[in-house]
Amino acid sequence: MRIDIITVLPELLTSPFAHSMMKRAQEKGLLEIMVHDLRPYGLGRHQQVDDYQFGGGAGMVMMLEPIVTLIEKLKAERTYDEVIYLTPDGQRFDQKMANRLSLKGNLLMLCGHYKGVDQRIRDHFITLEVSIGDFVLSGGEIPAALMVDAIGRLLPGVLNDETSALFDSFQDDLLAPPVYTRPAEFRGWGVPEVLLSGNFAKIEDWRYQEALQRTRERRPDLLKEGEE
Repeated sequence: MRIDIITVLPELLTSPFAHSMMKRAQEKGLLEIMVHDLRPYGLGRHQQVDDYQFGGGAGMVMMLEPIVTLIEKLKAERTYDEVIYLTPDGQRFDQKMANRLSLKGNLLMLCGHYKGVDQRIRDHFITLEVSIGDFVLSGGEIPAALMVDAIGRLLPGVLNDETSALFDSFQDDLLAPPVYTRPAEFRGWGVPEVLLSGNFAKIEDWRYQEALQRTRERRPDLLKEGEE
């Protein structure tokens, strides 16, 4: 998979992809992440990428021409399955979307900044608008990093145990159950006996019941009718 990211602040995306699983995914050749600085495509001597909005109002708007130039340059080099704009009024990002996008080949992400981008970009180039929650950030760089991590870890070969992602929270519309590791006893705090039993059928049933209970308590909105 290849993910291209357009941003006015490429330095914000240096660290998230240089460590842990995202670093491993790139080293294995499973994921290619390319960050593109919009500034060199800006207009005039000062490489301008934003301007005042028509009609007045607070906040600057990312200009049309620099973004169009860079998007068309990238699209001339490859075909993208989705051109994604990170914006607070987009479709809510969740595990199902991460699963779906992980099956794609090439993704292009545009990080919003300032007051957002000229609407004509959204009308003519964007195929998917995505939000990570009902709040506003300074730009789309953090949401882009979050999405790349959520998508990238699902690629076959990225996780040491490829079945691990199948049991993450939200994969089956349930939150993940509690987990424990050694020692089995610490300060009188024990591990549930079933997890030490070696009876995998009982362990799986315990995990399902714990996941169901946790979801009832914390995210009842995830439960289907009859599970409440």
